[in-house]
Amino acid sequence: MFKRHFFILVAACLVGLMVLAAVLKVTLADDKGGAGGPGRGGPGGGRGQAVAEAIATPREFADQIRVLGVARSKRSVNITSSTTELITRVMFADGQRVAAGAPLVELQAREEDADLIQARAQLLQAQREHDRYRILAERGVAPRVTAEQAETALESARAAVAASEARRGDRILRAPFAGVLGLTTVTPGTLISPGSVITTLDDTSAIRVDFPLPERYLGALQIGTPLSATADAYAGETFDGRIALLDTRVNEQTRAVIARAEFANPGNRIRPGMMMRVAVHQGRRQSLSVPEAAVQYEGQGAFVYRIARGENGTTAQRVEVQTGAVEGGFVEILSGLDNNDHVVASGLNRIQPGAPVTVGGGAQKGGARAAQAAR
Repeated sequence: MFKRHFFILVAACLVGLMVLAAVLKVTLADDKGGAGGPGRGGPGGGRGQAVAEAIATPREFADQIRVLGVARSKRSVNITSSTTELITRVMFADGQRVAAGAPLVELQAREEDADLIQARAQLLQAQREHDRYRILAERGVAPRVTAEQAETALESARAAVAASEARRGDRILRAPFAGVLGLTTVTPGTLISPGSVITTLDDTSAIRVDFPLPERYLGALQIGTPLSATADAYAGETFDGRIALLDTRVNEQTRAVIARAEFANPGNRIRPGMMMRVAVHQGRRQSLSVPEAAVQYEGQGAFVYRIARGENGTTAQRVEVQTGAVEGGFVEILSGLDNNDHVVASGLNRIQPGAPVTVGGGAQKGGARAAQAAR
């Protein structure tokens, strides 16, 4: 019995010594890392989080007003008929570019053709009578008043022919200006009525965009102010234009004035009806900036991690900043940083304030050098 209790006591002592040794080992390891050893990213350490570094530097920013607008052609019209009539000829193709005055559609004109034949016959008869009475009046056979009446009848016949030719010409619908025709569904034999759209005609050599502009900007903008626009159809591409006109009235409900922008349209790439995101440039300025990836937003505020180098190594310090415009992948910093401050540009979601970091290579001004973001 004595031997059994002795062995149990010895075993318990051994277990207690093993636990004590483990606790001392962990404690000594923590003390060593906190003193700048390799365990916590000190001068000789390598376990600090690897990050990319960027330098806060001045950059040019533009004050912009961003609004939405719809693209319209320089000139646009729906080709319609003023009467109910059959189409006898279609003289264009879908999508065709036409000159001003080009014939597009001919309507049935049997009555107009008959009236024109009659008017020309009456003109010919009036011309004969005028010539005969003029000769007789010169010879003294016929009175002078008869010759004058024949001359008046001749002028009336000429006017009747001109009117008949005009009515016949109205049966041919022509392009009012040069442009590009749209799609059509009419064919010879189609019966059209007043207001029915035969096709569309657009002059897309230039594009105009009308958009609302808050009245508070009227003092800063004027005709000729440069602007740019983007369209979903051409991602990443910018179209440059200018303000061509400002409306004379301010809307009482929206407190905005309609501004009209004009854009060149080489290749007719912008089409009427496209949604355009317009940015009106008010001016340019130099401000401190950092890459967008270096800024984190929290509620109504924003912050960055500034890289601080000290005797115990490199750490990341959280700094509240006031941001301004965002342009070209950079964020304007209004306050919170100084020129040439070094900030963390990657792995922000893994960093704790005051944590040690390892910079992955030298920093580049106005940008960041890529580095692995792993613990």
